[in-house]
Amino acid sequence: MTFGALSSCWDVKDNKKGFFKYISSKRRTRENVDPLLNEVSALVTKDPGKAELLNAFFASVFTAKASPQESQMLEVKEKVWRKEDLPLVEDDQIREHLCKFDIHKSMGPDGMHPQVLRALADVLAMPLSIIFERSWRTGEVPEDWRKASVTLVFKKGKKEDLGNYRPVSLTSIPGKVMEQLILGVINKHVEEKEIHQKAPLPFSEIWTGWRVGQRGIK
Repeated sequence: MTFGALSSCWDVKDNKKGFFKYISSKRRTRENVDPLLNEVSALVTKDPGKAELLNAFFASVFTAKASPQESQMLEVKEKVWRKEDLPLVEDDQIREHLCKFDIHKSMGPDGMHPQVLRALADVLAMPLSIIFERSWRTGEVPEDWRKASVTLVFKKGKKEDLGNYRPVSLTSIPGKVMEQLILGVINKHVEEKEIHQKAPLPFSEIWTGWRVGQRGIK
């Protein structure tokens, strides 16, 4: 039984076993990373050791220095939002975003699969709109949306070489929807104020985010 068959006849309540079997299959972890070479060229084969090795490697190559484009945008004074400036989050907006998500994309640490969210877009639009608007007005983000499941993508070369992998953060899909809504508001504000004329690239192609030091939107 596939979720497509379940959603087409709306019989999830009568077929809970098939539904949860589908969800479990989508939450299976991917194949483990191959053995990796440490600093003394010894192979590390156990998962905890590989995780520590990768963490140390990526921490060593990470830089917190802002790019010239980011520095320029951080110099822009923070906007003080008035009550009338706060956008109303419409159900239709959320429904449209959910229906556009690629069902083959990976889910975040909250375990909400894009195919489930897309199939239940009509049901989830209203509760998500309430959460989004409250988050916007209070400046607080749900804890699960701040987390990310980090997975590795092999580029090319020897699989035991740490430098041949790049980390990818898998984040909450509802959180991504809210980011897109916020980005739309920011872009509209930028276009109205013509701030983009001062930047070498369109604002949406540089960097946007909640605050410095928190998760950004690309």
